Amino acid sequence: MKSILVTGGAGFIGSNFVPYFLEKNPDTHLINLDLLTYAGNLENLKEVEGNPRYTFVKGDIKDQNLITSLFTKYDIRGVIHFAAESHVDNSISNPEVFLQTNVIGTFVLVHAAYKHWMEKPFVYKPGYESSRFHHVSTDEVYGTLGETGLFEETTAYAPNSPYSASKAGSDFVVRSYHHTYGMNTVTTNCSNNYGPKQHSEKLIPTIIRKAIANEKIPIYGQGTNVRDWLYVLDHAIGIELAFHKGVSGETYNIGGRNERNNNYIVNKICEILDVKRPRSDGKSYKSLITFVADRPGHDLRYAIDATKIETELGWQAHENFESGILKTVDWYLNQ
Repeated sequence: MKSILVTGGAGFIGSNFVPYFLEKNPDTHLINLDLLTYAGNLENLKEVEGNPRYTFVKGDIKDQNLITSLFTKYDIRGVIHFAAESHVDNSISNPEVFLQTNVIGTFVLVHAAYKHWMEKPFVYKPGYESSRFHHVSTDEVYGTLGETGLFEETTAYAPNSPYSASKAGSDFVVRSYHHTYGMNTVTTNCSNNYGPKQHSEKLIPTIIRKAIANEKIPIYGQGTNVRDWLYVLDHAIGIELAFHKGVSGETYNIGGRNERNNNYIVNKICEILDVKRPRSDGKSYKSLITFVADRPGHDLRYAIDATKIETELGWQAHENFESGILKTVDWYLNQ
């Protein structure tokens, strides 16, 4: 049975990916390495706890000795690398931890994979030829868009926050191991994810949490910032597909083709909550919407062109925003 190392599998996207991957790949043992910082939650993985093909390890991707020992102990044949510091606001107040985790941590992982799988540059050890390093990244590395246009895989990098700069750096580290050492790598850059299990600090959980607590719902600036919203399970499906079928050395953008601005998001959620959990005073949750000072360097618009993964690998988003947000609100209300 082949062993795959997943990093950050207790985080939002990882904890949606792990159960899906285990079900889709019955011949695989999945080792989930997560430091369980504030953003990691083992409660999100209750459904796989008793699975004999699942092993959880608490640890830091920057710990070289631990990473090397995991490759040796489990004879790791593939890596799917989610682990990252990812909250832009936190990167503004504490940028160093983002550079350490996202850049140095990625280097430690990819270099350990190189040493375990390869004899020297461009020469894999016998039996390790199909071993692959899959790096999960973000559309924020491309910077910001105007009112038109889409991010493509060929779009020049122009990160505007310490978070996106650290992710851009990690992308380049992985790219260098393909071009310098001949390592079998693939990178996916996704648009804004939403769905079950997302940490409460993010936009959509914050809107839901504040609303049902009858607190002011904070929206940056004038609420006109636009994102392309991707339902998290659609993203998980795309990652699994790119890991198995993507071309070595290639990058694939995964986006939902669901551009919405923050005003639309908050009003839509309030309308859903007005129906599903009406306020006792009869008012709409929309009365709680409050505009606050915009954050520094707030990118205006992100939008992904997912044509490459759609045409080359056959991926397609199953959820539009309106169907996905209903499932998301239901999940949070049930919590």
